[in-house]
This record gives sequence, structure tokens and C-alpha cells, in this order.
Amino acid sequence: MTAPAPAAPRPSPLPPFLLGWGLGALLFLLVRGLEAALLRDPCEGRTTLALLVPLLLGPGGIAFTTTNWGRPRRVGLGLGLVVASFLPALAVGVRDIGVLRTTGCAGGYVVIAPEGRRSVSEVTLRAGGSLDLTARVSGYTAQSHPGPFALRTRSSSPGVTLTLGQASAPAGTAVPLRVTVAPGTAANAYTVLVQGVQRQGDRSFAAEGTLTVNVQP
Repeated sequence: MTAPAPAAPRPSPLPPFLLGWGLGALLFLLVRGLEAALLRDPCEGRTTLALLVPLLLGPGGIAFTTTNWGRPRRVGLGLGLVVASFLPALAVGVRDIGVLRTTGCAGGYVVIAPEGRRSVSEVTLRAGGSLDLTARVSGYTAQSHPGPFALRTRSSSPGVTLTLGQASAPAGTAVPLRVTVAPGTAANAYTVLVQGVQRQGDRSFAAEGTLTVNVQP
């Protein structure tokens, strides 16, 4: 009786996986090279390019893997593309977006908060009362945007006013802010705004923060 022939060994998925990861990493490096060559503005277009490769490799690699399920080599290749979408593409992209935020490319905002506490989005005051808070321009750094931001306020009602402790301040510096509700102000929810603006040559950088003031009789 003839012994059955041994089963052919299954091909290892590791080489295709490494090939897929290498192709994904190569695409990432090519896009980074195009970014350095084509983008001159420090902000415009950089967030899109930071996310472009992860969005191409991740869904593309998953689609390639699912349509070739049962073919180990192609599955390994697709999984390599998916892994490359996370590392290095997404990891470096997230880091780049964080750098863009600290340099002000993602825009700024004003943090309104009680002294030494977390930011608040609304407060409650009785008519005739007042509350002391602080306002701080954030989203920019003093290194990327040296010099002061001009501060101003706006209120949806003349009965609710904001008073700033100073007219300008550098990014990250807390400024005293007093919210005052005039006697006789009708009970309602009012919106107030603090804005910081800085001009650098012909460019303008703005930061805003809003606060809801719930007035009780």
C-alpha cells in the first residue's frame, strides 16, 4: 500500500506582509517628499496631507484583504498595508497635527475659567450680581506668536457686561474678567464673547471664547 503524499506546506504570510508594509511606508515617504517640495505655506494643506496616507492605506488595505480572503499571500500583503497606515503614517500624522496646533495653524480659542480652575461654558448669576473669572488666549504659543493679542468683549444684552483687567495679553497669559448683570435684567440665558486678535504683517490671527450667562431674578 502506497503511503499518501505529504501535504504541501502552506506559504508563509510573513514575506507578503513585509512587502505590504514596505509599500505603505514607501508611499508615506513619497507623500512627505511632495509635501516638502510643494507646500510653502506653514499651515495650508498640511493637515490634509498628514491624513491622506492613513486614509488611503487603512480602508484600501482592508478592502484588498477582504476581497482576497482565502489567498494567504494577498491577505498578508493587505494586512501589511493596514499596519503601515497606523505605523508610520498615522503616528507621524498625529504628531504633525499636534505641531500644527501649537503653532496656531489649527486656530486659536479663548479659555474662560474661574481662577485656577477648569474652563466653564456657562455660569448662573442673579440680576445685580457679578462674578470674577479669567480669560486666556490658547491654541497659540508665545514662541510661535510673540507679542500681545488685543482683547475685546461682546454681549448679546446691554444688561450683561464684561470687564477685562487689561486690554491685551500674550498667548497663555490669564487676564482678569468680571461678568456683571445689571439690576432689573430679565431672567434669560445670554451669550457673551471674548476675542483676542493679533496681527503679523498682513496676516491676522484670532481666538474666541463664548460663555452663557444664565440670569435669575
